[in-house]
Amino acid sequence: MNLLRKRRVALSGLFFLAGLSFASWASRIPDFQQHFDLSEGQLGTLLLGMPLGSLLALPLAGWAVDKYGSRRVIVAGSIFYAISLLSLGYTQSIIQLGVAVMFFGMMGNIMNISLNTQALLVEDGYQRSILASFHGLWSFAGFAGAGIGALMIQLGWAPVYHYWVVSILMLVILGSSFQLLFKEEKRTGSGGLVLRKPDALLLRVGLIGFFGMMCEGCMFDWSGVYLKKVVMAEPHLVPLGYVTFMAAMASGRFVSDFLANKWTKIVMLRISGGLIFSGLLIAVAFPSFISSVIGFLLVGFGTASVIPLSYSIAGRSKMYAPSIALALVSTISFFGFLLGPPLIGFIAELFNLQISFAFIAVMGMCITLLATVKTDIFFAYKKNADSLT
Repeated sequence: MNLLRKRRVALSGLFFLAGLSFASWASRIPDFQQHFDLSEGQLGTLLLGMPLGSLLALPLAGWAVDKYGSRRVIVAGSIFYAISLLSLGYTQSIIQLGVAVMFFGMMGNIMNISLNTQALLVEDGYQRSILASFHGLWSFAGFAGAGIGALMIQLGWAPVYHYWVVSILMLVILGSSFQLLFKEEKRTGSGGLVLRKPDALLLRVGLIGFFGMMCEGCMFDWSGVYLKKVVMAEPHLVPLGYVTFMAAMASGRFVSDFLANKWTKIVMLRISGGLIFSGLLIAVAFPSFISSVIGFLLVGFGTASVIPLSYSIAGRSKMYAPSIALALVSTISFFGFLLGPPLIGFIAELFNLQISFAFIAVMGMCITLLATVKTDIFFAYKKNADSLT
């Protein structure tokens, strides 16, 4: 196995463990709700700490990676990510848990920026698109984490012992992997935190990510509700909408690199937006169980490549260092994840849930339009961005 291949394997393990850590927390949320006797509203408020922490970490992550290099930040971030996971298990009050959740969200996004910056270096070495496969491993880790969580619950293990197992595994893998990571030799010296205006290219890519994350948030939070309230599916069938979406998104990320190399990243973004639009439109126009699940399957395949390809394009910015560009695009994209789910609820309150899903379908089409409408800045860059494919 050559050195570049070893670097890819090492980084793949770190992406998987980052996803496993997040899934380990998510799989035990019901335990925390029961332990602290939280109402649904209190739990919802508590869970806002994670996206808030993630958002606060973005400028810090971009600056740290730009100044110290992704390799160093991955090492420090992995250690603190493990500590933040453990801190969740040791909380004794709701306030402590809220602070721990925010800290966990911050560390998760620091890992996100540093891992993706390192992934761009590996992708440069391969001279072709491979970023989506890393994201596929993160998504696949969600299934593994859910399975491990179910096993721990079955064994009667408290979350803290569960988290010790995951944290030790993360540090062991880190110890065997970090020496294989690229060590950047040059620093751009941003001179401060990443609080700046994106250029026209990063704004457009950020908006593509914004609409993609809005669609993801819709499926994460509302796919089950749609099957229950609109489709009137049997209770045991309701989770299949979310599972189908997640399976399609995870598997789609393993094939989107191949397709991006064949058709270019820009074309793949156009197709992705079309799949999201078509899938949601099928679910809205034909609100039966089979058609809705087929629609959610298409949405999963559509969302699979939006964020990885957006990051890959942003990382080739001529104005900013990769970490800065990723932080800027991530910030814009992340607002879609924050705004999407509550916006769906607001529209559903005014009209109905089908209208909400039709609105999100239009957001999917916006991805296609943003990747299609010609502007000098975007298509002058397109040739360079797709040169790796």
